[in-house]
Amino acid sequence: MRITILGSGSAGNCTLIETDTTRLLVDAGLSGRQIAHRLALIDRQIDQITSVVLTHEHSDHTRGLGVLCRSRPLPVYANRLTAEAVATDPEWGDRVRISWRLFSTGTPFEVGDLLVESFSVPHDAYDPVGFVVRHPNSSTAVGVLTDLGHATKLVTERVRAMDALVVEANHDLKLLQEDTARPWALKQRIMSRHGHLSNDAAATLTGEVACDKLRHVFLAHLSRDCNRPELAQQAVSEKLRKIGANHTAVTVSSQDKPTVTLTL
Repeated sequence: MRITILGSGSAGNCTLIETDTTRLLVDAGLSGRQIAHRLALIDRQIDQITSVVLTHEHSDHTRGLGVLCRSRPLPVYANRLTAEAVATDPEWGDRVRISWRLFSTGTPFEVGDLLVESFSVPHDAYDPVGFVVRHPNSSTAVGVLTDLGHATKLVTERVRAMDALVVEANHDLKLLQEDTARPWALKQRIMSRHGHLSNDAAATLTGEVACDKLRHVFLAHLSRDCNRPELAQQAVSEKLRKIGANHTAVTVSSQDKPTVTLTL
């Protein structure tokens, strides 16, 4: 199994998880043009994508669906409330017909030779989820947590024993509090239990689920204004070092370019 974060941040999120026969996008929040461009950068083509799975309906996770689905009936997996929110968004109108594959949150489903497990996460969306993507033949697993206000007991338990973890590190608390461009109400929403994880919260969660299997942590959804890659990297790396998880590498994803592909 291979994983590449094509781009992640407040302006768009899209992660490729693939095997030799299945290429799965977790979210499609970059523009269709950018998704195609970044796939090309890693020698992939947009028509090779098997399907898309959606964590929730916000535009920074769904923006590219129009282009992806316009030329062919690409299966898009989502729970019912997320699909309804996307389908009734006035931005879409009748321009795009999406080939929905509905799943019930908590019920596993198969996409090619991958097994996808969903679970509820606390975020200000209709029915947001995190994912664990498994390759049953090799017992490898990737956890994806891009938007959540806090790590519930369910979240923590579901992403234990991963080989790789994509986890949100949205903001540095001090930078967010001092930001002059955001009104206080927005800051409260971001810091709330249904908002976004800070660097320290991401570090705490990573430390709680770290194990001998965990080879790589990707830090995702960094704010351009209220975070710095070096701050996110330091917070999580220090936590892993303190618990002796020196075998776990930490990569900060970028809004502007794909990460180096990790092969598990």
